[in-house]
Amino acid sequence: MTGLGDRILGLGLLVLAVAYGWVAQQWPEPFGGAEAVGPETFPTILSVVLVVGSLYLMVKPDPDAQWPVGKSALELVVSLVVLVAYAMLLEPLGFVIATTMAVGTLSWRMGANPKPAFITGLLSAIVVFVLFNYGLSLSLPAGLLEVQ
Repeated sequence: MTGLGDRILGLGLLVLAVAYGWVAQQWPEPFGGAEAVGPETFPTILSVVLVVGSLYLMVKPDPDAQWPVGKSALELVVSLVVLVAYAMLLEPLGFVIATTMAVGTLSWRMGANPKPAFITGLLSAIVVFVLFNYGLSLSLPAGLLEVQ
């Protein structure tokens, strides 16, 4: 029964990926016809990546998988809390602020010095915000930085 936990996780993630991809395809077609890149593009890409990852877990599980204990388990809980907070704060704070906080905190918890971690988070958030809003015309929430 080696790797059973990975296979169960892979199956759960596969179900989640299929559901997420299906919901992404339910966006109504915009007035004036469909576009090559629309609001469903990014969630669809994420669901495809999740499908590939979950299939890999099911086909090639880790034979020596151990549940994390102690500090490792605490770090995973902190990461989960940061990601949930990110999802909840994305709309009110805006993409740039929420992403800076999330990427900076996660990078710091993975061992980076706090100042470079948050600078990396800020630069990443700005690049992605500009790319999505102006390059792909997919608006991300501006939140507190929105110009009235």
